[in-house]
Formats: sequence, C-alpha cells, structure tokens
Amino acid sequence: MEEVEELIRRYHLGEDPEHVIIPLPGGKGRRCFLLKRRFMRIVYPDGHFMDYPLTDIIKATLQYPDLPLSRSLEFVHREAEEQDKEITDNGKGVTA
Repeated sequence: MEEVEELIRRYHLGEDPEHVIIPLPGGKGRRCFLLKRRFMRIVYPDGHFMDYPLTDIIKATLQYPDLPLSRSLEFVHREAEEQDKEITDNGKGVTA
C-alpha cells in the first residue's frame, strides 16, 4: 500500500480510512471513490475476470477518466508494454 500512498501524495488525491478519492474533470464535485484494497476485480462481458492492483486502477482513472475502467486499464497496460519494449530495444544495440 506504500505505492498507493505515494500516488495519493503525487497527484494530491483525497482519501478517507476506506477510500482513495479521485476528483474527476467535467463538473463540480465529480469524484471517483475506490476502496482501499490491494486488488480490484474487473469482470468482463464474456464472463472472464482479472484482478488488477489498486495502483493500476488509480493510474487508469487519472489518465482516462471518461473511459470505462476496463478500457482505460487496457491503454495503461499497452503503454507500459511499449515503454518496456523501448527500454529492451535500446539496450540491445549497445555494445561495450
């Protein structure tokens, strides 16, 4: 939960004993309340489900607040994979 506390500080999010509170754009008082749990389960329409770390849920909500959470998580994970690939590709061409 240390990473969650860091995100709360970095992005100036609200919190109470049970929730992380994310202000949303587009109107006064629009907020998203996320339960402080290590993981959140997302159930997809076809019936399968995935458990995501709360840190990923917070990042997805901050970056894509107007998209459905399942879609915003997809974008966040795709960006992370692309960054990992860039790091790996850049490391391959380096010789000593």
